[in-house]
Amino acid sequence: MMTGASRDSLAASLEAVGPVLDEGGVALARELFGALDVVDEHGALRRALTDPAWTTERRHGLVDSLFGARVTPGALQVLKDLAGRRWSAERDLGDALETVAVHAAAAEAARGGHAGLAALLGELLAFNRTVEDSHEVQRALTDQRAPLEARARLAGRLLGASASPAGRLLVERAVSAPRGLKPSAAIRKAADVVAEWQRLWIAEVAVARPLQAEQQERLALGLRRAFGRDLVMDVTVDPHVVGGVRVQVGNDVVDGSMASRLHDLQRRMAG
Repeated sequence: MMTGASRDSLAASLEAVGPVLDEGGVALARELFGALDVVDEHGALRRALTDPAWTTERRHGLVDSLFGARVTPGALQVLKDLAGRRWSAERDLGDALETVAVHAAAAEAARGGHAGLAALLGELLAFNRTVEDSHEVQRALTDQRAPLEARARLAGRLLGASASPAGRLLVERAVSAPRGLKPSAAIRKAADVVAEWQRLWIAEVAVARPLQAEQQERLALGLRRAFGRDLVMDVTVDPHVVGGVRVQVGNDVVDGSMASRLHDLQRRMAG
């Protein structure tokens, strides 16, 4: 798990290239996974791109020379952004690139809103349940003596013909390049990223007393205006929310409760 500078670099990169990931979707994710294979295969490349003694310009130049003619401008922008940041360990760059690629795949599912993300998450979790319920399937997917194409075909059959392009890509990667993990563990990592995206479409609402239908409609309209999209509201009654409402969407919290205002007042008075 990333810590320190690497964790901060990944978060900053995801924010910086977010619009590129949204636009690129699965096609971009596939390009980034291809670049990850190159980074994983060449230790000298990893060391160069994570060496703090190298300037950002020099690292960008290396990325341009290796990938400039092989990937789309969007993929090149993502690779250069990652290469220009600080990493605590060599492997962290590859881990970050993998995570960004999964975010691109999730971005395509997000075009279908909460339902699209829920469908993708359901595909990944259902695949894992199938794999984990059968030792024979687990052996078949991890048998290095079997051709990769055969293992990929088996994974595709398990996933089902109606699976989304994002689901197919993420399962394909988990089987073909799990990066030291079992395929089911690689799928769980991807599922965690999709779940993060899904939470961005869920408004966790805490209120002091149950809302009437009209109140829920007004709140939903206000949240739609505030966040720029329709949100699925998960409403719970919490007696500690006195005289107001608390809303959390992902990491964003809107707290209009009286309890919160009193707490802030007490804190200011104590200071």
